[in-house]
Amino acid sequence: MAIESKNPLNNEVVKTFSEEPDELILEKLENAHTTYKNWKQTSFSERSTLMKKAAEVLRNNKEKYAGLMTLEMGKAKREAISEVEKCARCCDYYADNAEEFLSNQKLEVPDGKAYIAYDPIGPVLAVMPWNFPLWQVFRFAAPNLMAGNVGLLKHASNVPQCAKAIEEVFVEAGFPTGAFQTLIISSSKVNMILDDERVVAATLTGSEYAGSKVAERAGKNLKKTVLELGGSDPFIVLEDADIEEAAKTGAKARMINNGQSCIAAKRFILHKNIADDFLEKFKAEFEKLKIGDPDDDDNDYGPMAREDLADELLEQVNKSVDKGAKILIGGKRMDREGAFFEPTILTDVKPGMPAYEEELFGPVAIVIIAESNADAVRIVNDSRFGLGGSLWSQNIEEAQKLVRQVESGAVYINKLMASHPAVPFGGIKMSGYGRELSHLGIREFMNEKTIWIA
Repeated sequence: MAIESKNPLNNEVVKTFSEEPDELILEKLENAHTTYKNWKQTSFSERSTLMKKAAEVLRNNKEKYAGLMTLEMGKAKREAISEVEKCARCCDYYADNAEEFLSNQKLEVPDGKAYIAYDPIGPVLAVMPWNFPLWQVFRFAAPNLMAGNVGLLKHASNVPQCAKAIEEVFVEAGFPTGAFQTLIISSSKVNMILDDERVVAATLTGSEYAGSKVAERAGKNLKKTVLELGGSDPFIVLEDADIEEAAKTGAKARMINNGQSCIAAKRFILHKNIADDFLEKFKAEFEKLKIGDPDDDDNDYGPMAREDLADELLEQVNKSVDKGAKILIGGKRMDREGAFFEPTILTDVKPGMPAYEEELFGPVAIVIIAESNADAVRIVNDSRFGLGGSLWSQNIEEAQKLVRQVESGAVYINKLMASHPAVPFGGIKMSGYGRELSHLGIREFMNEKTIWIA
């Protein structure tokens, strides 16, 4: 099977890779297993030195790695550079904090002394998506390598050059062969890897379907998984919010990465008393956006990652309109070559519409009017997703009470929802389980060993 690197700006195939044969896959699994035996014995100091070097490699080559993201999935150049820099910060964060996060945790016991020790468990498979080709991987790799585990990457098939570049970072930083390896394979090979006893766990970021399949196979083999799946994150604007700031931030929250983010604001739930004011300002922010070649610094965004994704989004919009939704702005594919889609705002969105029930993964904002604060919370929770969210109000005390009622892994008050190395990341409901990042993320694939001394 050929794996293609295709430029979504013009749909040109820029490079083709052959899928790795089973013999090579098995060789890489053995490399991972052998390397782990030695890597787990290294000190935090040794690991930290190498992880700092990985951060240095990223920073020294940020234009190169950013260029690959722009080429393979259409990420705007400045966002791509920011992503590389964020990966470097993640490496530094875990290089500085891993030892503390995994230090023995004292337990209160009736006699003697007891504590929890954190031990690595082995090679972990990471099945990663195309939308943040570097960041999604480094937020797995940095904590797990610092913890003493080793990594195997099955990246999305449309970003093979990014996948190979990530392995290159760790090789250039001086990590041992087998500490982090990229597998150029199709999804059909994932079961073979999960079935191999040398692989002890798996993490996946992707669709509900992909997550359920990996979890099913891993469960059959009694292997732990962490899943970060879809999201239809709410952006709740109450009547006492700073409307101008909310509208400005809301446009950015919807359009970051051209709307192709699990934690992009997707459902704009507006208190009825401020809905018109917000929408006027929100629309004005959308109208400012510049669309074109993502490699041009003057443009805010370029094409979506693939033609089929843009077509699927258009179908969701059209079906919602057929059921009564209104288009405030946009709503169409752009009349030009490439996977372009107009920035779009849909209003009058109701239950039963794709825009209400499904995740719209692209530059489409969904507007739903709430009668009250309580009604806003009801609408938020009327979703099978529960990844993140944002709530806007100048009454912080009341806002904190409301967000505790929201069914999601995170809610940011008067702030853009975004991942950060120091903050746990993950969801509930159909958005997955487990946590990445922070001290919680580095402990997900550890043996939390109880030790009791009489």
